[in-house]
Amino acid sequence: MHRKPVPNPAFIVDAASLSGPVDFSLLFGRTAPVHIEIGSGKGAFLVHQAAAFPQHDFLGIEWAAEYYRLTADRLARRGLSNARMIRTDAVDFIRRFVPDNSVEMFHLYFPDPWPKRRHHKRRFFCEANLRRMLRCLRAGGLINFATDHEDYFQQSIRLAQQAVDEGLAEPADFFRPAGAGEGEITGTNYERKYRKEGRPIYTLALRKSDK
Repeated sequence: MHRKPVPNPAFIVDAASLSGPVDFSLLFGRTAPVHIEIGSGKGAFLVHQAAAFPQHDFLGIEWAAEYYRLTADRLARRGLSNARMIRTDAVDFIRRFVPDNSVEMFHLYFPDPWPKRRHHKRRFFCEANLRRMLRCLRAGGLINFATDHEDYFQQSIRLAQQAVDEGLAEPADFFRPAGAGEGEITGTNYERKYRKEGRPIYTLALRKSDK
């Protein structure tokens, strides 16, 4: 019988223990640029990026318990002390526990597109969450977004342009993660699956205005 990995406490954040904004310097034991991945899945991005950039700190948010445990176990096995996992609702976590001007970069790769029109309000990349991410970013910080769903991408483009028009953000070049192989954009498991199915991949990047 296959045994589920038990997350090493050193590589997780207990959502139930949070009572206020997270002090990332206490969480990681140092002061360094902080990256947050929303929806870590099986951890392909987080593992490769944390290994490639030891001078940065990474927090992965994942709701699915199986993937949360798997990714935390992968981080522990590789001794990636600059990365942590938390199992929680990303919207609530960012709204309540991520301080203003504290994040270097948000990574959002292939979130659920909620394709049915009546479910569009559940999409993570929406006006409210975009404003929350911009609030949390340091001046000049980035949002890196990729999806295989054209309608979701077009919606995100409209929201991004609105933020640009308001002077909150500027268009930026998509930052290609360290785990992306030849011909890949993100190197995540979802990208590899969708490429095999022949789906196009769309990307968007925004930089928080310095104003």
